[in-house]
Formats: sequence, structure tokens, C-alpha cells
Amino acid sequence: MAGNSFGKLFKLTTFGESHGPAIGGIIDGCPAGIVLDLDKIQDDLNKRKPGQSAIVTQRKEPDTVVFLSGIFEGVTTGTPIGFTIENANQKSKDYSHIKDAFRPSHADYTYSEKYGVRDYRGGGRSSARETACRVVGGAIAKQVIKDIKIVAFTSSVGELKLEKEFAELDFSLIESNPVRCPDPETATKMENYIKQIRAEGDTVGGTVKCIIKNVPIGLGEPVFDKLHATLGQAMLSINAVKGFEIGSGFDGTKLKGSEHNDLFNQDGTTKTNLSGGIQGGISNGMDIYFNVAFKPVATIMQKQETINSKGELVEMQGKGRHDPCVVPRAIPIVEAMAALVLADFWLQNKTSKI
Repeated sequence: MAGNSFGKLFKLTTFGESHGPAIGGIIDGCPAGIVLDLDKIQDDLNKRKPGQSAIVTQRKEPDTVVFLSGIFEGVTTGTPIGFTIENANQKSKDYSHIKDAFRPSHADYTYSEKYGVRDYRGGGRSSARETACRVVGGAIAKQVIKDIKIVAFTSSVGELKLEKEFAELDFSLIESNPVRCPDPETATKMENYIKQIRAEGDTVGGTVKCIIKNVPIGLGEPVFDKLHATLGQAMLSINAVKGFEIGSGFDGTKLKGSEHNDLFNQDGTTKTNLSGGIQGGISNGMDIYFNVAFKPVATIMQKQETINSKGELVEMQGKGRHDPCVVPRAIPIVEAMAALVLADFWLQNKTSKI
């Protein structure tokens, strides 16, 4: 299987399956001499881990990261950073009913057709459990680019949307509720709605908004490695992501050029920021902001018709522990992937001119 690595200079390779002994990764290209705050890495993992509230999967995983190499007395050595995260709470029998059946909208069928074999326990390699490894890599990347600030939060769940503008939001409130929405009133509505959806045996999607501040000018490598293109690849590689838009996004198509252009101030900043902090594929020093759309989780606790490995129509119903809405746990994953992209381009940018 190809495609298990992300990045060029700052590269993360992940391994492992949902119900194997452990998952883990190798970070190659991290500069030596970075003093790591290991507690911050674990804090990001804790935001992603299952069982943290009543509105997420109740799988109980401590998600404690164990570093095997590349760090000495809390400082990176420049050698590959290897790490593992134990799978401590597998319940593989919860998936015995899909051993020969393909769950609708899952990777079951495509994996089986492509490889001729699949690990049906929790989705195996296609499980979102793999994203815990990304959070570790992203948490280290954040400390490499420590002056750049990355903040993500829930901006919609189903039809419920956060209507406030950036300037009106208090980001310190993101962690004050299980939905991770910085507006308490909207967060309560979202939480109640997710609980209602769970009671119905169904799932719901939503949107994560990410804002990146203090980005230096010059990150991004045209033509094919534009900064926004690589951010898009990073976000679309996350399980359940179905959409990515940056800056004005699709709303920009409704404007005329005279309305959309970001006019300059004398210091090189712009009066507006419809470009989303990136022009010509290169960061321009303004805030980068984008939206990531997550579909409803495919496993629902309702009966559905599907097919089995013999091509027969069969009826199945989801079992086990699953998120009714993946968005709240996706916040640290979005931040992590953004950090991996920016750290990689930050390192590449040091070779752009002499």
C-alpha cells in the first residue's frame, strides 16, 4: 500500500490498524535542537481521543504516546522521531457481522476490490483511528513553527451554523464545551442536536473553520505545490472530509473583480482578505482561513440494505461504538494537518533564496 507519508522536508509516515496492537509513526526531517513540550503533544491527543464526552464514540482509549527515538532529554536530535500509541480497548467482535458484508459509504468494498483482502475490524487501515498519529506529528510541527498560531473550531453541525464573525469570537471558549464551538449559545444547540441524532441511531455532518495567524510571507512553492493546494490535499486526506474552501471560497464566485480584489496598504498588507492569506500560491502575511466539510459518519444504528462478498443483497445494522458527529474530535486533526503543511513549507522556504 502506497500513500502512507505526507510532507517533503518535514515528513510524517504512519502505520497500524484500528484493532492491531498499536498505531504509530515516524517523523523525518524535524530539525535538531527543538525543545519539546511533551505535555502539549499529549494535550492535543486528548482532544482527539475517543470517550471524552457523551457526544462521541465511547471507545475508551488513553491514547498515550510513547516516543522511541529522535528525542533526548526533551530535545529533538535531528534523527527520525519514532512513536507508538497502544490500542488498548479493541472490541473486534463488534465487527464480526461485516466480515463478509460491505458497509454503505465505507472503504470496505473499495479496499476489498483493490487489495483482495481487508481487515474488517473497525475498518483496519481506513479507520479514523490512524489520525491520532497525525495529531502527534502536527503537535511537534506546531513547536517547530511556534510563532505561527493555528486555531480550529466547529462552525456548523447539520443546519446549525455559527453566525458570528471572527472579531466577535472568543477562542478561549472553544474548549469550554464538548462541541468545541466558541459561542456557548450555539454550542448548546449543537450539542443537543447531536444527542438527538444519536438517539435516533443516525449521524450528522458539519464544518470546521481554521484560522492561522502570524504566517510569514513566502510560504508555498508554485506551480504544483501552491500553499492552498497542499492545505487542500492535507484536509481532504482526513477521513470523512468532503469539501475544502479557502478565503472567499464559493461565495467569491458571486462577486465582481472590483469587489473581490484585496487592495494594498502601503506596508504590503491588504485592506480586505478575500484571498485568505494566500496569493499566487504563496502566503502574503495576512491571516489564512479556510473551511473543512465533514460528511455524516457512515456507520448508523439503523437497518440498511447492502451487498456481501458474493454480490448478494443483505440487510445489516451498525454495531459497536461510533461517533454520531465526527466534527468535535476533528478539531485537533485539522490543526495538526495545517501545522504539518506549514512546517514543511517553512523549512522549504529557507532554501528559496541566498
